[in-house]
Amino acid sequence: MSVLRNLLIAVIALSSLTFIAFFGRLPAFRNTPIGFIHRLLIIHIPSSLRRLDVALTNGRITSGSCRLAHHLMHDKHPLVIIFFLGLITISAALFLPATWSLLPWYHKLLIPILLPQPYLFTYLSAKRNNQTTITASNHAAQMRHYPYDRILYYPGLTCRTCQFLKPARSKHCSICKTCVARMDHHCIWVNNCVGRGNYRWFLSLLLSTSILLAYAAYLAYIIISPRAEAYYRRHESFYRYPGSHNPSTWSTWFDIELHYFTTYASIYLELGGVRTSAVGLLALLTWPLPLSLLGYHIYLIWAGMTTNESGKWADWRDDMADGVVFLGHRKEDTFERAGSEEEPRTTWPLESRHVLVRTLNGEAPSNLPSRLKEVCDEEGFEQVWGLGKVENVYDLGFWDNFKEATR
Repeated sequence: MSVLRNLLIAVIALSSLTFIAFFGRLPAFRNTPIGFIHRLLIIHIPSSLRRLDVALTNGRITSGSCRLAHHLMHDKHPLVIIFFLGLITISAALFLPATWSLLPWYHKLLIPILLPQPYLFTYLSAKRNNQTTITASNHAAQMRHYPYDRILYYPGLTCRTCQFLKPARSKHCSICKTCVARMDHHCIWVNNCVGRGNYRWFLSLLLSTSILLAYAAYLAYIIISPRAEAYYRRHESFYRYPGSHNPSTWSTWFDIELHYFTTYASIYLELGGVRTSAVGLLALLTWPLPLSLLGYHIYLIWAGMTTNESGKWADWRDDMADGVVFLGHRKEDTFERAGSEEEPRTTWPLESRHVLVRTLNGEAPSNLPSRLKEVCDEEGFEQVWGLGKVENVYDLGFWDNFKEATR
């Protein structure tokens, strides 16, 4: 029992660390224990190991590890896609032959529908499309999608690599070597940037993977559970909790629950074997990862921003807490000036009325750059301490945000 308990604790801990490693850098977790553990794992512990490696091997291990990590995280390669889809393929190849004869007919009809979906949506997310990538042929159309809010995005800025005027909400990806429309993030799981045009396929990938993993764990449960219950009843005297069943204290109650959990877990592993129990356990433990990421992106849609923009808003929030941010209001006549090459007219229903400025000394801004003097009054700035006073021009409400994001 102690071996199984330690195994389960280790698997749960590994799943938690995997979640923190992938998602702990998100701005939503910046000032939370998840963010602290992420910084500990990614920054502080590697720094300590690097100093030790320099002392022992003159940095050879660190140098090789950094090159490998840089290749995995910052180069275009299919290794992560192969790992992801290969894991699904191997799990299905182990699980289905061992359980197919035990499944009811309606599950046999549902599996061929659910299983191919991660493959399909990975392909759709990974393939190049003209809506996501900004090129010379579609640059003019991309410039008309979103207005500049003069908080996160300003007109007149040029991409130093592509030499295009940067459309609002776009960003150049150093990995894909191209500017991306409505840039959300570069995803190593699909070996592509997620942005306008393929964001809906990325959401579909997260949803279909979450459903498939939960469904696999459920199938393993309904197959093994009746056999495990019957097995327990036949050997109840051997597995019975040694002591009183009256949980007089929290520690006793927890010990009883843990005893029966490990008992049934050991029976599940024994009866199901690797092909059923291990695949079901793997699905159960990894299921929260895509589901959590899907939940985070639903929050982003609700807030009317992308992952890239959430980091920018988080920077503004931190500066506001330091008392160095001032809010100005656009002049009325500037709303009619759009139409130039730098700031073309858009069909977007809103125009930003606010301008944010950082100062170094916490005093009201003076000597504004020309791009701000043209659109706002220098005397009309007020100090702001939170994002609640600043409008997000890209937030149209959840349903309109969802329709726009999945377009």
